[in-house]
Amino acid sequence: METNIATATVITPEAFLAHWQGHRGLTRRIIEAFPEKELFTFSIGGMRTFAVLAMEMTDLANPGIDGIVTGEWREKYNMSHQTGEGMPETKEELLALWDETTAKIDRLWGQLDPQRFQEQTVAFGQWPGPVYGTLLYFVDNEIHHRGQGYVYLRALGIEPPAFWER
Repeated sequence: METNIATATVITPEAFLAHWQGHRGLTRRIIEAFPEKELFTFSIGGMRTFAVLAMEMTDLANPGIDGIVTGEWREKYNMSHQTGEGMPETKEELLALWDETTAKIDRLWGQLDPQRFQEQTVAFGQWPGPVYGTLLYFVDNEIHHRGQGYVYLRALGIEPPAFWER
């Protein structure tokens, strides 16, 4: 006797992409809200600057979308910006890199076979789990670091964008 197992779809690939890009748009507005100097220099309690946090998000999402779509991952994601290597020098450069990554996600998403969401992967040679879990990690990581940006902006006396406006 053959058993068929139905898989319920909780969210469509298109809805997930819109959700992720909504978060990316909000994070972009956080970057824009920073004065340029403070974007690269301000931190609290030894935490990293928001420019470095934004680069971490980019360093996950940019090669991450390649791994999500193809199943081929770099061994580790690039963290060289933490030492200043490859770090944009201006807010304009950081936003341009953010926008390039956003466009890349949109472009490659259409190549993503919906069956990939359930497949097992080992992202960057470090994080085993289903592809959907890796995608959720990318979004969770962004939300976490964006929260730090909210704290920084408030400490600088700047009203951040409403978090619910994605």
